[in-house]
Amino acid sequence: MMDELTLIQRIVVWILPVVFAITVYEVAHGWMAKRYGDKTADQLGRLTLNPLKHIDPVGTIIIPGLLLITFTGFIFGWAKPVPVDARNFKNPKKAMMMVALAGPVSNLLMAVGWALLARVGVTIELEFISMPLIYSGVAGITINLVLALINLLPIPPLDGSRILSGVLPDYWAWRFNQLERWGFLILLVLLATNALGAILGYPLYYAQQLFFSLAGL
Repeated sequence: MMDELTLIQRIVVWILPVVFAITVYEVAHGWMAKRYGDKTADQLGRLTLNPLKHIDPVGTIIIPGLLLITFTGFIFGWAKPVPVDARNFKNPKKAMMMVALAGPVSNLLMAVGWALLARVGVTIELEFISMPLIYSGVAGITINLVLALINLLPIPPLDGSRILSGVLPDYWAWRFNQLERWGFLILLVLLATNALGAILGYPLYYAQQLFFSLAGL
């Protein structure tokens, strides 16, 4: 569907869903941390939907931009991580698990929102109104599902590793978290070998079909 668009049209369609997805994702982490007693992100002004407070030049602009203009069909990115100080939690293990879970959950909720927006577009007969809504909805569903699935991978320091650490016995959680020093390298290898696409391909496909069905597409 997106293949029908010119490069400029693709950028216009994707820019808002990408920026909004990674901004809300980080705010969700900070909001959950505050609920469990850590106000670090709030005190630093990071609990805001102002994207300028969260933009990472590489993860928010360069990487998504390169993926977009090279027509890879696989777009993701990241924002500046919100600071979380586990020393402020009464139960750090549980709190960190919930803080981690808040990110992917926010992406899934946003995917629902974009699906509903696309569904509104489907019901409108005026093409100059309906098509921007549909295209933006498809982009919003896709970027949020990609971010949710990637971050749920149990690779430190991704959210999935924090969730897994929260259910492991303390000793094994500690041993598992030692892998964090290799986490970025593991992700690079998965990307370079296209293993990441193989791992996420089927889950992403079926999740997209579910949300596209909700959108009436």
